[in-house]
Amino acid sequence: MIGRPAPAIVILGNGSLATARRIQQRYPDALIHGLAGRVEGADRRYHEFGATLRELYQRDTPIIALCAAGIVIRTLAPLLLEKGAEPPVLAVAEDGSAVVPLLGGLGGVNVLAREIAAALDVAAAITTSGELRFGTCLLNPPKGYALDDLEQGKRFVSDLLAGESVRIEGPAPWLAEAHLPQDQQARLAIHVGHAERQPSANELLIYPRNVLVAVTAGAADLAGAIRTALHEANIALPSLACLLAGEGDMVNGALREAALELAVPLRFSARSGSVLEQVRSAAPSLLTSIEINESMAIAVAAEPLDPLLIGRPRGRLAVIGLGPGAAELMVPAVKAELARANDVLGYETYVRMAGPLRADQVMHCTDNREEMQRARHAFELAAQGRSVVVVSSGDPGVFAMAAAVLEALHESSDTNWHNVDLEILPGVSASLATAAQAGAPLGHDFCVISLSDNLKPWSIIEKRLDLASQADLALAFYNPISRSRPWQLGRALEIVAQHRTAETPVVLGRDIGRPGQTLRVTTLGQLTPDQVDMRTMVLIGSSTTCVFPRASGGEWVYTPRWYGDKPAS
Repeated sequence: MIGRPAPAIVILGNGSLATARRIQQRYPDALIHGLAGRVEGADRRYHEFGATLRELYQRDTPIIALCAAGIVIRTLAPLLLEKGAEPPVLAVAEDGSAVVPLLGGLGGVNVLAREIAAALDVAAAITTSGELRFGTCLLNPPKGYALDDLEQGKRFVSDLLAGESVRIEGPAPWLAEAHLPQDQQARLAIHVGHAERQPSANELLIYPRNVLVAVTAGAADLAGAIRTALHEANIALPSLACLLAGEGDMVNGALREAALELAVPLRFSARSGSVLEQVRSAAPSLLTSIEINESMAIAVAAEPLDPLLIGRPRGRLAVIGLGPGAAELMVPAVKAELARANDVLGYETYVRMAGPLRADQVMHCTDNREEMQRARHAFELAAQGRSVVVVSSGDPGVFAMAAAVLEALHESSDTNWHNVDLEILPGVSASLATAAQAGAPLGHDFCVISLSDNLKPWSIIEKRLDLASQADLALAFYNPISRSRPWQLGRALEIVAQHRTAETPVVLGRDIGRPGQTLRVTTLGQLTPDQVDMRTMVLIGSSTTCVFPRASGGEWVYTPRWYGDKPAS
């Protein structure tokens, strides 16, 4: 099972920052989220406490909130549905004098609380009766073990708290350190083992995740076939630690769906041949017994298996769009991809914009003109089984890295590259971010054109400008002007002016979504190239684009959805 992400440390003011840094020393991968305008020096800024906390909770991120417990409870109350599915949530006093676990008793919140309290040299406010009495949470076994039935477990712990004793059957090293009232003649029993069995009313079943299933793709219902094979081998499904397949099956969708359905990792062996050979190659020292049929091998280890030590994963390459620059305009899927990445590649400005990154994440910063080299390097890393991200500003498919990555793959005959799990994740493009600030100047049909002739002849640009202007499309200009291209914008405006009036509205957005952003509304007749630089987005309206005053100052710009006579309402 894939683990939870690093904790998020959420603070409301500078007074909490010192305590947050002390907690961060205990969890180096954790990021400090500070309220914009009130916290200086946080790793990430946020603008609304409630929305941020709820987003983190819904992404299954452990939350360490340096504020009053009541604020956290009221914020998350609408989301509290299923106790067994919540991430750990803690409230910590701003000065570090108190650590209070609030949610996630089955997700290790008390372990987290004790670790934080030790780092702050205080006592954790543990209130869970079973954990206080016995020194362990029987309902939350350690990594590598799975509880069979939560509801039965609650009744079992209640009986223990009422004074019953217990006997332990099977290897459970962590229970040796607990303060359980043990008696080999006890009515209650904790049974630890991978054998499939029906629990009695007085029994708590805990399964070690010590079973590996190696398969070849082929069965129509692969997950069902695995369940059947485990049942026939008298092996409990919760003991399944991972699936293993040959590298030749990396792109097989049935394998991926089976792993998702069974909620276990999918690993791959470099060894070709039978499934038995794949098992022996991937984990030769851990496996003590193997049962095999023609297309499936079931291997059982003496101890829980760590899937990270078996074979290797399918490499992943995500091409992401950071949006215009503001963290709140970055889509959640992109944030999640950055959190899981081993390697982050891109133009240095954009890589820094994607951060802060964890100490274990490798940055590969290159010049903005080295796109194909960057794309090939990304595939080389992902082909090793790593999780790789290539960053672009805005949207990766708009004059950015998505096309370069796909071009590199198209040109390659390397099977390892084509086996990589490739995904393009969208972002808010500069044209859309600028348009949103101005109102809706792109509210009808529009055309996006880059004025850079680095990769296409200027004659093509002129032709497209002329035809788009004739078609009365609103226009968005990327890369409008630079020191090496000082004249193109002037020529572009001349072409547009042949088909638009001087009163045509123009929006100039500079660094939209970044510190120091500016937005200006002018007209085509008033626009001159010296008002624009490389960091400016130029939006030119169509014949129907309208401008009217904002009550707060400035102007709204929009292109209505109708064309010609306004339709009857």
